[in-house]
Amino acid sequence: MLPTIACEDDVVVMIDQRKLPSREVYVRCRTAAEVARAIKTMVIRGAPAIGVAAAMGVALGMRKSRATGTQKFASEFYRTCELLAATRPTAVNLFWAIERMKGVFAASAKAGASVEQIQDRLDRESQAIHDEDVANCRALGAWGASVVPDEARILTHCNAGALATAGYGTALGMIRAAVEAGKRVTVLADETRPFLQGARLTAWELVRDGIETTVITDSMAGALMRQAQIDLVVVGADRIAANGDTANKIGTYSVAVLAREHGIPFYVAAPVSTVDLQTPDGDHIPIEERNPREVTHLGPTRLTPEGALVRNPAFDITPHTLIAGIVTERGVLRPPFMTSLASACAAVTRDAGSQTC
Repeated sequence: MLPTIACEDDVVVMIDQRKLPSREVYVRCRTAAEVARAIKTMVIRGAPAIGVAAAMGVALGMRKSRATGTQKFASEFYRTCELLAATRPTAVNLFWAIERMKGVFAASAKAGASVEQIQDRLDRESQAIHDEDVANCRALGAWGASVVPDEARILTHCNAGALATAGYGTALGMIRAAVEAGKRVTVLADETRPFLQGARLTAWELVRDGIETTVITDSMAGALMRQAQIDLVVVGADRIAANGDTANKIGTYSVAVLAREHGIPFYVAAPVSTVDLQTPDGDHIPIEERNPREVTHLGPTRLTPEGALVRNPAFDITPHTLIAGIVTERGVLRPPFMTSLASACAAVTRDAGSQTC
């Protein structure tokens, strides 16, 4: 399985997704600030992977702390959490993971644990978040394989694979699980401007797995749907509101509208940790606006004229009415999403013994 992120000898190691597919380079983060920078600059991206990175960043920062007293240690801990929480605003897994780390810290401090004991517990929690994400992706994939027809031609947008998670993937986890179940599928990967996650990352992952993949420009999807060359659309998510409205990479909404027009099922694949019951609908999801250079340049080459104004929202909102189902580790959730999402979150909360959504 592709190693997206790991903690090794007090260093957080992650594959630099900006360099793929031409070079496979690993970044070694030795401080929480370096992990935060890696998240901000998209060395690592994808909502579940960002959550894992944030948890490991918190644990790493506190492992490197020189504080001997719990009061100073607590002050450093909350500053570290704030540092990581400020990196990217849309992906709710980031905040979910940080809240889990805060819960461990608060329980440990209340129990009178020493600095060393708290450090050990934070290390274990960050690794647990990593391992649970891999397990959840595999469970999600198994559920999702059931909605993938044999010989399906599947359209993806952005990258929701092993690179976007701790391993295996969400949308690509469904595809991998379908192949493992013996189904013959092919994939059409939207290139996903402006960061080209589909062309660079999704295609790279699937080609490595021996799954037939064709890269298309984002503007080709509608024409191929009209020609009956697409059977199914599967995408990931960065935040799912209580009513099922979903934030995902910019361009997802357009694909969903096209899929509805052509009678093609549109599925969202995400772990329950991506559900945010505190956000009532998509209008309340913050949308990150990124550096215009991602639009104006391809590498060192400028594509647009000087003086042209540029917009670069990283995400858009797909209304729940366009979504056939939300595939999670708890099953394929169907409308009404207000009910099915709440039930899935309640089930995970009961099993975990703490709030998860």
